[in-house]
Amino acid sequence: MSWEELYNLLGIREFIYFISSSTIQDTLLPVKLVCVFFTLFFLAGVIYFMLNSSWLQYKFLEDATEFFSWQAYGLKQIEKRWNKIKGRIESGSEAEYKLAIIEAEDYLNEILDERGYEGKDFTESIQSASRLISSILGEILSAHEVRNAIVYNPDYKISPEQAKKVLGIYESAINSIGLE
Repeated sequence: MSWEELYNLLGIREFIYFISSSTIQDTLLPVKLVCVFFTLFFLAGVIYFMLNSSWLQYKFLEDATEFFSWQAYGLKQIEKRWNKIKGRIESGSEAEYKLAIIEAEDYLNEILDERGYEGKDFTESIQSASRLISSILGEILSAHEVRNAIVYNPDYKISPEQAKKVLGIYESAINSIGLE
């Protein structure tokens, strides 16, 4: 069976002649114009929302930034904030040590929330991320106890060495979770 016979059998040729006739085309012109109008309207909407949302940044600029900078996206912001927290240790004041530890845990908690490791409290959040930080989970929980002692006991004393050790634990956790 040839293509010619198949076209005749299925009626394709007559259908093509019918659709391409000038009377049908004139009748469908308003429908075509409405479809073109809606197409342009929705195309403009898509372009507007893509330019005014963070989707493009999230999908494209994040990858481009990682490619050209040779480091994980957001690493500069993590380093900048962490350096500010570590700067408090340099001051030599016990109050600054305490504040640095509180800020470090708050920052770790923010990173956990951003990465989707949520819980009703810090301990649950840390345990939901335990696959990333399993080697230092116990140390993080002991650092959390130090932080709680600082917050709930105003007379709590902390040495510079202990503060640096606690900050080191938080830094390891932030690096493990933040660069996931």
